[in-house]
Amino acid sequence: MTHKERALAEMARVLRPGGRLLVLEFSKVAAPLQKPYDWYSFNVLPLLGRFVAGDADSYRYLAESIRMHPDQETLKGMMKAAGFGHVDVHNLTGGVTALHVGIKC
Repeated sequence: MTHKERALAEMARVLRPGGRLLVLEFSKVAAPLQKPYDWYSFNVLPLLGRFVAGDADSYRYLAESIRMHPDQETLKGMMKAAGFGHVDVHNLTGGVTALHVGIKC
């Protein structure tokens, strides 16, 4: 999403009170995994993309775009600012992905 704040606000607007928004997204990995994950993302993933899809550049872009996505706490704050009264964050696979659950109060 280009305009994350606007998109989250619109999602909060259309949900009924008690409605839930679930956001499953790549996120910031735990510190001990960061260097191996970066190496994998920028070296192995593009090679796999080249062999499987014939397109290393798209997989390199994927790794770069993940770095631009807000971390867990930032996205949680954005969801609260957008109107979600309660937001929980569940890190999965060491933070490689995170599930954010926002409840409209």
